[in-house]
Amino acid sequence: MARAQQRFRFRTHGGARDGAGRPPSGPRSIRHDKRIRVTASQPIHVTCRVATSVGNLRRDVVLSALRIATIVVGRHEDLRIVHASIQRTHLHLLVEAASGAALTRGMSSFMISAARRINRAIRASGGRVFDRYHARTLATPREVRNCVGYVLNNWRHHGEDRARATSHWLVDKYATSIVFDGWKELGRGRRFAMPPGYAPLVVWRARTWLLSTGWLRHGLIRLGEVPGGRADDPD
Repeated sequence: MARAQQRFRFRTHGGARDGAGRPPSGPRSIRHDKRIRVTASQPIHVTCRVATSVGNLRRDVVLSALRIATIVVGRHEDLRIVHASIQRTHLHLLVEAASGAALTRGMSSFMISAARRINRAIRASGGRVFDRYHARTLATPREVRNCVGYVLNNWRHHGEDRARATSHWLVDKYATSIVFDGWKELGRGRRFAMPPGYAPLVVWRARTWLLSTGWLRHGLIRLGEVPGGRADDPD
């Protein structure tokens, strides 16, 4: 297994000091598609769409910006990001929230903080970054298991693993996959070694039964799993 771990060669760049600066503030204009009923015992799958002017999110400077935003939202005791992945045009988050109000506050805090830092990182003029977000509650162990695999292996769904630069990756650099302890090939409770200089998105240990234990009823996640099939495959 050590040999497999040595295959990670994620190039990284420096960034702002973790947690530096004042807490984010500003207009709360980010909207979500519809209201959902939030129950503290049920995880939530959140998809955040970005404006087309932002360009490709799968860049190291954007990863660094979003990492700080995950630290900012960590100050909210009532909202926890447990898993996350960055795709070209959107983000996937798997979160736990104490209430609907906690979800709204926490997501506003995260997206406002992320937008400011992304604009700074890509030297944009401060325009809109996030268009909207969609949230869906997960009520069963199977739903949660499928969503964990979908979030962490979403890069395979979009064919990002087929590129020459990423074809040797075992997990996605732009996701929290490397700190996940539910890969079938490693065994429950084991994680990959962290590559030198790589700083992943900051996430928190699950507290709900569904996201910490319940999903295991349906099996660990395989590294090569392609959730939902390839996005470019014909129906």
